Amino acid sequence: MKLVVAVVRPERLPEVLEALFRSDVQGVTISRVQGHGGETERVETYRGTTVKMELSEKVRLEIGVSDHFVQPTVDAILRSARTGEVGDGKVFVLPVEKVWRIRTGEEDQKAVTPVGVDPHFERTAP
Repeated sequence: MKLVVAVVRPERLPEVLEALFRSDVQGVTISRVQGHGGETERVETYRGTTVKMELSEKVRLEIGVSDHFVQPTVDAILRSARTGEVGDGKVFVLPVEKVWRIRTGEEDQKAVTPVGVDPHFERTAP
């Protein structure tokens, strides 16, 4: 099991969600975040005062997946979030030691498998 964490441009979110849906990836958590990476600094004027904007608005997606869904999830995000400009974001894949589905008490693979899907289902590459 892995946790895929992606930080992407907010304007790319609809495309990313559609790509994840088309890749049969379900169960995503989305947060609005601010961050700074390789983007150039922005200077804005606010009420007559010049303000250096160091943080950019981003969207953070967190997706718990079974091992065989890692690559399709990453591929969907990379394909749909990319604009080719600095600031497109990052994708991180983290190991997950343990997970429980609160409603049923199911653990690990069964807990990250969408309801109604066989947890032993092996996804083949598209």
